[in-house]
Amino acid sequence: MSQLCTSYTTKYNVQLTVSSSARRFRTNNSRVKVKQTKVELHAGRNQRKRPLLRKMAFSASPKLPGRLLMPAVYTHRPGGMSYKDMRNVFKTIKCCKVTTVSVHGCEKSESDSVLRELTKVPHMATTAGDEQTVQLMLKRWQDPESGLDQAWREEYLVYLSFPDPKNPNKVTVVSPSETVLHTAREKEKSYTPDQDDPAVVQPYAAYSPAGHQRGRLVYANQGKPSDYLLLNQTVDLKGTIAITRYGGAGRAAKAINAAPYGVIGVLVYTDPLDINDGLMSDANETYPHSWYMPPSGVERGSFNTHYGDMLTPYLAAKEETYRIPVEDITGIPPIPIQPIGFEDAYILICELGGEAAPKEWQGAFNCTYNFGGPGFKPTSAFNNSDVKLDIFNHEKIKNSSNVMGVIKGSVEPDRYVIYGNHRDSWVHGAIDPSSGTSVMLELTRVLGKMVKQGKWRPRRSIIFGSWGAEEFGLIGSAEYTEQYFTKLSERTIAYINVDIAVFANATLRASGMPSVQNVIFKAAKQVNAAGLESTSVYDNWIKYSNRTSPAHGTIPRMGYLSGAGSDYAAFVHYLGITAMDISYTYDRSKTNARIYPAYHTAYDTFDYASKFIDPGFVSHQAIARTAGNVLIRLADSLVLPLNCSDYAEILEDYLKTAVNLYQNQLQVKHISMDPLKRAVASFRSAATHLDQVILSSDLANETPLKVRRINDQLMLLDRAFLNPLAFPDKYAFRHVIWASSSAGKPTFPGLADAYAKAESSGQPRDWDKVHYHLSVLSQAIEGAANTLVDVI
Repeated sequence: MSQLCTSYTTKYNVQLTVSSSARRFRTNNSRVKVKQTKVELHAGRNQRKRPLLRKMAFSASPKLPGRLLMPAVYTHRPGGMSYKDMRNVFKTIKCCKVTTVSVHGCEKSESDSVLRELTKVPHMATTAGDEQTVQLMLKRWQDPESGLDQAWREEYLVYLSFPDPKNPNKVTVVSPSETVLHTAREKEKSYTPDQDDPAVVQPYAAYSPAGHQRGRLVYANQGKPSDYLLLNQTVDLKGTIAITRYGGAGRAAKAINAAPYGVIGVLVYTDPLDINDGLMSDANETYPHSWYMPPSGVERGSFNTHYGDMLTPYLAAKEETYRIPVEDITGIPPIPIQPIGFEDAYILICELGGEAAPKEWQGAFNCTYNFGGPGFKPTSAFNNSDVKLDIFNHEKIKNSSNVMGVIKGSVEPDRYVIYGNHRDSWVHGAIDPSSGTSVMLELTRVLGKMVKQGKWRPRRSIIFGSWGAEEFGLIGSAEYTEQYFTKLSERTIAYINVDIAVFANATLRASGMPSVQNVIFKAAKQVNAAGLESTSVYDNWIKYSNRTSPAHGTIPRMGYLSGAGSDYAAFVHYLGITAMDISYTYDRSKTNARIYPAYHTAYDTFDYASKFIDPGFVSHQAIARTAGNVLIRLADSLVLPLNCSDYAEILEDYLKTAVNLYQNQLQVKHISMDPLKRAVASFRSAATHLDQVILSSDLANETPLKVRRINDQLMLLDRAFLNPLAFPDKYAFRHVIWASSSAGKPTFPGLADAYAKAESSGQPRDWDKVHYHLSVLSQAIEGAANTLVDVI
């Protein structure tokens, strides 16, 4: 059983360090199951630091809940405290649980009130509403009774894209005589006063270039490269406007993939089949009657492929930082693109002519989705008409703020556990991101109060980050990692990301490096599932999503952080920091929704969240307690609760898939996979060895340097998988195990992508690239294994 350690500083100016393991213990009056603990009591700053006491029992007894049970024998040490003074010290200490500080103080009512306050007004990045949330975070974190040790704002000058409120973007159908036959809705329909707030931004595609394009309409499914390739075999795409649906390809990719075929503009919408289980009517089916997106709902978003500030790649965006020319920016749409609601998409798609699109391209509309002639049917009222895009977006360099807070560690203040959530939203953002912000504020309130009252202080420092401008491309977190690159690389234990804390209220969803699986599972076992008092989060989770592990049997299925979907991206891919993303989500067997339906729309409000996402806020509470439990275990455990053998298991899974998919063809090309097989075997051996060292050591009584050495091995493991040259075409992706991949195979990303390209092209240079990625991968895994063995 892994040992956990909690440190207390008492009014007697001594520090008590408690590490525990389960054991039954007999007291004078009853036999109870308690925690057998090892205790080290050290003098305070002004006294000599020496152990005063070695062992004692520590438990919540039936008669004295949360009290220390005194040792039967105490040996006085020279310079130590008297037995009487020792008893007085213990009397001043109350504990929630031996193994962890309790986060059961996280309350549903607090999440309710905080979320209501966070969503009063829209708070898009750098707006007046955003500044209100900055001030709210600072007020909470600087509170003298429940705040953190320190809180401040960190400012960056970043490149953002906005629509012009005086010239709204327009999508129209225009006849040959210049008559406007149809105009797409410019503003979403109002159902509550929230949608009428003047600060609600018009739906738009951030970083779409301004422009005025006019052409015949075609339907390009999801805008994937394969979609445009197929469409181009049927229709001449030069000078056309393509309408696409969300999903399948990134937002910007829908335009980037279109431009080489001569497409001059793109529309994007959310098909009811992908978000609403086919439902379309706001009379009785969609919001405000259910959680489904109403017909005028539009998903806003950032249409760029890189993360971080675009003008300052690999540099923090400070005032005097060098900025590249705007024309050198890559990864943004080369042609105008605009999102619209499915009520307008229905009108356009159902009037298209040409051949019928394939079955897999069909959606929820009660018509056949055609490719387009290009253009509309001869029988349509839109016959011979064009679709016109008038886009008035403009770019600005704006001041964006992160709000940072810290609880300083008592033993290892130079080791950081970072907990982050972005603060900005597209509109009111009750779910994205304010569900996560409210959870973070509630968690910091509980922990801050204990710190202020002197009841607890973590072994390691905890840094809280409220990131700015995430919606524009993970900007706040990326700039933070660029500014503090060296310090974070050398000192960060892990990063916990809680962005959308609550997608819905069915079950936990967690993604992360395999090494964090164990700590998440342990935390989930100690928290009640949302609305289920007799079922743990873990037991509920395993019912919804599970897998079979060779080592552990049936366990919940965790995902991996292989893309750049939230603020974990810079920590994982750029810095190689162990990370996780935690949320509560919906039962995916009951809906085809790719995400909660009000995502990035004007309907993501407190009303929506409280009625349809988490009535009673029980899931907010469950996430706060689960994420808080994980946080405290990482910050307080004597030995970090990270498991290298679980990492080895996933590397073995990836290897098995790679061998099955690629080995035969690689042998034909005289490329051997043996180095990769040996590397994975070496990693397994090294991980097993480190596990044995930890289990066989009495680390509570070892020298601090031995514990520190082991913890550094665990902390730095993912750094060993970084290679800055492995992915030259992928900005800030350096982690060879978790980089993004377009191949869609559950195996090593660089190898999978290189193999797919070589198989498609057949070019010798592309097969050389496969060999290169095999070498990169083999040496990275072998190097990681070497970090886990005994120091030479």
